[in-house]
Amino acid sequence: QVQLVESGGGLVQAGGSLRLSCAASGRSFSDHSMGWFRQVPGKERNFVAAITSNGGRTFYADSVEGRFTIDRDNAKNTVYLQMNSLKPEDTAVYYCAAYFPGHRLVTGRLEYDYWGQGTRVTVSL
Repeated sequence: QVQLVESGGGLVQAGGSLRLSCAASGRSFSDHSMGWFRQVPGKERNFVAAITSNGGRTFYADSVEGRFTIDRDNAKNTVYLQMNSLKPEDTAVYYCAAYFPGHRLVTGRLEYDYWGQGTRVTVSL
């Protein structure tokens, strides 16, 4: 089991920045690939970004490429999502997720094994 707890969400104006954190506990964090997803009410949970277990490879959804950065600190059992140049359409609940084994970059939400409870991000005009 891996337990995940997101934090760092909030209200920000368009053009601003937020840094989300996802703290992991339980089974070895460093063995898992990690991903960030987001969801708005009434819609599917969509892929945002993923990172391999050693942080060597990352992948982003087209909608956030160049604005968001995923990284991780295995010594702190934490994965981050730095979000810059935020737009109102980035408003959503953001979830982190863990996938084993950690050498794959996974974009499909159904493939992930563990999920956090989410943190809300609201971007105002």
